[in-house]
Amino acid sequence: MFAEYRGQIFQAFTVTVELAVLSGVFALILGTGLAAMRLSPVPALRWLGAGYVHLVRSTPLTLLLLLCSFGLAQTLGVTLSNPRSPTSIDDSNFRLAVLGLGMYTASFVSVALRSGVNTVGIGQAEAARSLGLSFGQNLRIILLPQAFRAVIIPLGSVLIALTKNTTLASAIGVAEAALLMKSMTENTAALIAVGAIFAAGFLVLTLPLGLLFGYLGRRWAVTR
Repeated sequence: MFAEYRGQIFQAFTVTVELAVLSGVFALILGTGLAAMRLSPVPALRWLGAGYVHLVRSTPLTLLLLLCSFGLAQTLGVTLSNPRSPTSIDDSNFRLAVLGLGMYTASFVSVALRSGVNTVGIGQAEAARSLGLSFGQNLRIILLPQAFRAVIIPLGSVLIALTKNTTLASAIGVAEAALLMKSMTENTAALIAVGAIFAAGFLVLTLPLGLLFGYLGRRWAVTR
């Protein structure tokens, strides 16, 4: 019964994986920058970083994705794709979804990293300053390496949540797993079977992530 959808299911989950990977990389980069801003000795940077985190965490992800699609693409004309390409609309929707998912997840990455920095003994930071290290050097050499090790498992949970949140990209027309599931439930009567197939697909994606980050968290845990 589902033979005709086999290729589409594989393609949909491929798009889901691409969304999760690209958004995750963007979120880790932006989230690290936000954490650095919130730890900065410059008050303006701290307020800006804290304001971003509180604002984005308080905004529903669906609304953020719609703002990227309608606000950036349709109102401001920011499409993030080549308008001459025959797939420009699909490419733009995908890249806007990466942008929205990354911006949203970055706020949670920032919170996790900031909590990780708080686990580092204050004496280490003071010793680094006494040696003449700048704030950036202190952050890069002393604080962030230990912070990442301390919050590997929470970061894993954030990335697992991101993988599941990719289903909301269907709200702006990205052809990922949730959009195909909606189409299949409208065209077949086997609702439970369709749901089971996609639930199993997400289990295959998220369970190894949980096991991997659990192992890394135990392997690289900071000894206190």
